[in-house]
Amino acid sequence: MSRRLGRIVVKEFLQLRRDRRMIPALIFGPLIQLLALGYAANSDVNDIPMLSVDLDRTAASRALIERFTGSGYFKQVGTEERVEDLDTWLIRGDAQMGLVIASGYGEAVASGREPRVQILVDGTDSSSAILGLGYATQILSTESLRRVQRRVQALAASSAPGELRRTAPGHIELVPRVWYNPDLKSRWFYVPAVLAMTLMLTTMILPSMAVVREKEIGTLEQIIVTPIRPWELMLGKLLPFALLGMLNLGLVTLLVVYLFGVPLRGDFGSLVALTLPFLMTTLGLGLLVSTLVRTQQQAMLTSMFFLMVPMIYLSGLIFPIENMPTPIRAVTYAIPLRYYSIIIRGVFLKGVGLETLWPEMSILCAFGATALLLASLRFRKRLD
Repeated sequence: MSRRLGRIVVKEFLQLRRDRRMIPALIFGPLIQLLALGYAANSDVNDIPMLSVDLDRTAASRALIERFTGSGYFKQVGTEERVEDLDTWLIRGDAQMGLVIASGYGEAVASGREPRVQILVDGTDSSSAILGLGYATQILSTESLRRVQRRVQALAASSAPGELRRTAPGHIELVPRVWYNPDLKSRWFYVPAVLAMTLMLTTMILPSMAVVREKEIGTLEQIIVTPIRPWELMLGKLLPFALLGMLNLGLVTLLVVYLFGVPLRGDFGSLVALTLPFLMTTLGLGLLVSTLVRTQQQAMLTSMFFLMVPMIYLSGLIFPIENMPTPIRAVTYAIPLRYYSIIIRGVFLKGVGLETLWPEMSILCAFGATALLLASLRFRKRLD
């Protein structure tokens, strides 16, 4: 490292230390963002308010209700004697689901006939409604399987093999196994995404304001008369933010693993190596923005609304790319964060490294080289 470049790096660190607005953004911004989104980004649904309408009033119907309340997914908030009264609970929002057990349920269970059960769900919140229906279907399927098994055992004990063959249908037992996230915790899906967002805050938005700040406070004129080369000035401004980005990577990784319980199945060294191309991309984009605007406010708004927000929405960090329209899915291939989201979830949850994620790393290297090239072409050691 040349002496001039080292001086620029030292100057940037001193300037960051003296900037009272930048220090909170560098230190507390990523932490607040991680804590807020880490606890809020949870789509798991538990204790769904449920109203039961038991028209049978038998031991079998009460046992079914206990299946629902004992599962941990539903919380009984009341009972009604008529199905018509269920609408009031759903309209007021006091209940999100209604369990209606038809008259004759107990007799149908005892005789081996199909009992009648109805589930009514408030579809205002479609995500909760879908999960609630899934939980209810799972409980009813399990109860139906147990009923068939009891029926088969009773026929086998009665020494009536002919009757057993006629009444006991063949049963296919499904044994699901979920890899990488066995409990299907949505937090394991969302929290690693916060890591990418904190890196973008440190290495894209703040660098975009660094060069513009030189114009506002008048120090750019002093830099112009020095023998500093343009590439030294550009690199000297990017290196401090790159180091801060790596520091944030380590800090946020510790919080993700030990505070939120998300496993880091891969190697941290692989995570660092695979993160460097993404940092190169965000630093290049931040510097490019700084050459296109004239004030820090413009730099922040441009980085936030024209780069960061579209990248988050179209990267697959929050919304699945598979659910997007075909033209939008084509646009996502031009989003660097799409490839980094695959990297961080691959390292954290799947435990893979460069041997598997080298295509995403190669694409990010191309993005980073292009962003830095465009930024260097736009960057000039002059005031205009």
